[in-house]
Amino acid sequence: MSLHTHFILHKPYGYLSQFIYELKRKKKLLGELYDFPIGTMAIGRLDEDSEGLLLLTTDGKMSETIRSRKVDKEYYVQVDGIINQEAIDKIQMGVEIGFNGSKYITKPCKASLITEIPAFGARGKKIRDERHGPTSWASITVNEGKFRQVRKMTAAVGFPTLRLVRVRIGNVHLNDLQAGEVLPVSDFQVSE
Repeated sequence: MSLHTHFILHKPYGYLSQFIYELKRKKKLLGELYDFPIGTMAIGRLDEDSEGLLLLTTDGKMSETIRSRKVDKEYYVQVDGIINQEAIDKIQMGVEIGFNGSKYITKPCKASLITEIPAFGARGKKIRDERHGPTSWASITVNEGKFRQVRKMTAAVGFPTLRLVRVRIGNVHLNDLQAGEVLPVSDFQVSE
């Protein structure tokens, strides 16, 4: 029996992946979504404008394991334009992105086209309307996490990301969890 508590969260658009924000600007924080116990931390992060699966725990050791390179993270990305197989192939092989002021080649990863629009529901902030041209979806699975990496990868092949939703961490899936919904779990059995 674990003395720690764990949670699966569908982080909504517009929230920071943290509980305390020291700067003066008012930001939406995770603590507004649920009465988490003291000492709860997010395992990894999703940007304020990203959505989807976020694991939280009071167990710091578990956080290190899940953030390691051994655990895949899968994202569904809505991009500007109709992404093609050539762009997907480039993403899979690795593309050059900027990171910490220098160039970085991303590690090979899994990527595929998504033909059916995922049923995530509307985002907190409207993306744009169809008059601005078509959009499409792709799945990208990485096991590294440079700052805004997935967004930079799609931009590098000419398809800027409009919406990014993490759907899987290892074998833990977002499933039907709605934005802002929190699911307390007894343990994570996150496998590679």
